Amino acid sequence: MENYAKHEKDLIHQYEAEGFTHQFRYGSGSLIDTETKKKYAPTDLRIVEEHRYEGMSNPSDLSILYVLRTNDGIKGLFLMAYGPHADTDTADFFKEVPQVDAQ
Repeated sequence: MENYAKHEKDLIHQYEAEGFTHQFRYGSGSLIDTETKKKYAPTDLRIVEEHRYEGMSNPSDLSILYVLRTNDGIKGLFLMAYGPHADTDTADFFKEVPQVDAQ
């Protein structure tokens, strides 16, 4: 995957075309698949890629796109704010999620 895109939406569309179609939300210490409602702990997930963005009109609008794979084979995406607007519980959760080893 080429690491350059003008907007996170560009990468979201590219990853969806590669099968990363599930969306997740964070709640009560778990990442929750919005379709199946299944909850995942950090040990149930792997970060395949992550991409950070600054807002085009406001550089303080920072976001990070996590490309994820679950231990049961689900592939999906999670977009969150980071920097001064980050939710600290969500940020702490992702610090515990292992990254896929580079090959």
